[in-house]
Amino acid sequence: MNATIEKPRVRLVMTDTNRDALQNKELVYKTSELNLWYGDNHALKNIDLDIYENEVTAIIGPSGCGKSTYIKTLNRMIELVPGVKTSGKIEYRGRNIFDKSYGVEELRTRVGMVFQKPNPFPKSIYENVVYGPKIHGIKDKKVLDQIVEESLKGAAIWDEVKDRLNENAFGLSGGQQQRLCIARCLAIEPDVILMDEPTSALDPISTLKVEELVQKLKKEFSIIIVTHNMQQAARISDKTAFFLNGEVIEFTNTDKIFSNPADKRTEDYITGRFG
Repeated sequence: MNATIEKPRVRLVMTDTNRDALQNKELVYKTSELNLWYGDNHALKNIDLDIYENEVTAIIGPSGCGKSTYIKTLNRMIELVPGVKTSGKIEYRGRNIFDKSYGVEELRTRVGMVFQKPNPFPKSIYENVVYGPKIHGIKDKKVLDQIVEESLKGAAIWDEVKDRLNENAFGLSGGQQQRLCIARCLAIEPDVILMDEPTSALDPISTLKVEELVQKLKKEFSIIIVTHNMQQAARISDKTAFFLNGEVIEFTNTDKIFSNPADKRTEDYITGRFG
């Protein structure tokens, strides 16, 4: 596929605290002292998180703890909610996303999102995938055909739909619709994919397919996934952040957070004592 926007690269200087995690990976998102309010409700409190390329970062925590709010802030989708206020900084590839010169459409081209419930457009499978590329000015039918095939293959659904591309996307199963939405996201060639509980509405077989897909996609993308399913976080993520009451209680390698958490609140949540 032909990229429409060249993605910037910022070389990260390693520090002692994250040396074991980085190796040669680059910093994608740096969140510094982020606070967010819905009116008078202080929903996110002094969030500090560093997210690196080609990793799956899981965000876990009980309902209402700020998980979805946080990832919706990463592509500024949270600004669609009336009365939202923020302070602090989120840098994507070294650039503050709250900077007035940073167009929200430019950001969302680089940072795609997959929602909790599959949300295909009421169009054909083909038109769902080419929607984004067409908006970005791609009109050549051969190029669009190539984007459709590569995106659907990337989302591991090509073989299931290649003979029905002109059929309405609503005719697909829930799991297929979710993978189509992932293909639609891939079609604009993002750098980061945000996933807000992408398997919560799916059956176990479809969930497994999406989890296997996430593992493949991290070779080319950085993935941040909100999940209530702690087993899922343990299976597919490299790093895990535990949110509680709008704060990051613990953020470290997934195997460590599930085997030897540093904070008792993390241990209590993981072992089912609350949440």
